[in-house]
Amino acid sequence: MNNLILGLYIFFMSFIFCYSIIQGHLIILYIKHKKKRADSVEEFTDAFIPYVTIQLPIYNEKYVIDRLIDQVIKIDYPIDKLEIQILDDSNDETLEIVKKKVEAVKQLGFNISQFTRNKNTGFKAGALHEGMQVIKGEFIAIFDADFLPENDFLKKTVPYFKKENIGVVQTRWAHLNKNFSLLTQLQAFGLDAHFTIEQSAKNSANHFINFNGTAGVWRKSCIEDAGGWQSDTITEDLDLSYRAQMKGWKFKFLEEVGCPAELPVAMNALKTQQFRWTKGAAETAKKNLRKFITTKRLGVLTKIHGTFHLLNSFLFICIFMTSILSIPILYIKQNTPELKLLYQIASILIVSLLVLAVYYYVSLKRLDKKASGLKFFFQFPLFLSVSMGLSLHNAIAVFEGYLGIKSPFVRTPKFNITETGGSWKDKKQYIISTFNALTFLELLMCFYALFGIYSAFSLKDFGLLPFHCMLALGFGYVAFFSYKHSTR
Repeated sequence: MNNLILGLYIFFMSFIFCYSIIQGHLIILYIKHKKKRADSVEEFTDAFIPYVTIQLPIYNEKYVIDRLIDQVIKIDYPIDKLEIQILDDSNDETLEIVKKKVEAVKQLGFNISQFTRNKNTGFKAGALHEGMQVIKGEFIAIFDADFLPENDFLKKTVPYFKKENIGVVQTRWAHLNKNFSLLTQLQAFGLDAHFTIEQSAKNSANHFINFNGTAGVWRKSCIEDAGGWQSDTITEDLDLSYRAQMKGWKFKFLEEVGCPAELPVAMNALKTQQFRWTKGAAETAKKNLRKFITTKRLGVLTKIHGTFHLLNSFLFICIFMTSILSIPILYIKQNTPELKLLYQIASILIVSLLVLAVYYYVSLKRLDKKASGLKFFFQFPLFLSVSMGLSLHNAIAVFEGYLGIKSPFVRTPKFNITETGGSWKDKKQYIISTFNALTFLELLMCFYALFGIYSAFSLKDFGLLPFHCMLALGFGYVAFFSYKHSTR
């Protein structure tokens, strides 16, 4: 049994280590291709003004839909080359709000329509698929309800489609409410790394990236060629991205173009989003990984990066299992001194933490050159702690994805929150108010980690003490706010 526990512990830690090495390579690629990205800017000209359809997939967005439409009609693009299609699957008062708004915007001369369905088959993917059958645009810009594209969004993205092999132009997510709370700050901290280092580095090195579901533009023929929007995963964006790139289409990521969005302000809203992302990634890996690996024209490095990208949700299983196994490891270590060398080798894997620290530090300094080292050393451990605290919740999602357990597309509630103000607790209609067994288990994990801290002092073995401290903080934080944010 001891050997089994030790073997599993080393296996899961090894995956974390390999993942960190991949992130380290992304740092190198990011720095290496910095000049290449700066020199690849395409300017908007009157010689290339294609017809664009803006699709707004929404579902029960009464608090933000007016804001979204008002911002979209401010986009600076010839009105005779623009179509706005609201894919409205709502079943609440949002339907009537949109209907009135559409009529008002039509009076301004815009080609705008409200597209509704009798059955919400396929959820967001189904809406995008059905809506695409009646659009006029050669190119399709997609914005979720919580996004507010800048006025020059199309003029900064559309010119890249002059290259006929470009299938997608994706922009960086910016944040409307980054400083609303500690929870939003930590979300921004993690997302910024993805949208600076990861997306930029991979794209610069011609590795696969993904359309992030929103704040990007698709070439319609690319979607059709790749097999269209499909609803057999709940991350239809990641799925279509890989199918399109395996068909030979190129994607373009624009790090310099930010599209502001509202971050989830309630813990249960964040959990909903995380569950969808992690489970969908597992479903997409199950669906596409084998075909991706066996695609002959792809290089080795592209396959390595793509494999870890598709398997990145497995990281949460590794984190959670490491959390469970770490305390037995402390006691096994005391009773098996003959395995001292093996424990030392395993401890080397902690270098992964240093690599991840550099990864997130580079990202932070890229977007905030004035950010102090003190700010980083405050946010980074907290970000890791909360990520660990979400590991049980996300691990369940990943298992469901791998096992083929189906679940509906659950929207992330939006409350019209910005950095300057706004309240969400009085918007009770969209508040997730259940206190479930999972929250109780997260609380138990907090106490389990506290026992790990006690064990460190009892056994006088402090090697895993920082890890158990972060586990206790993370699971405690997630459990506490899951309860607090569920009460009305």
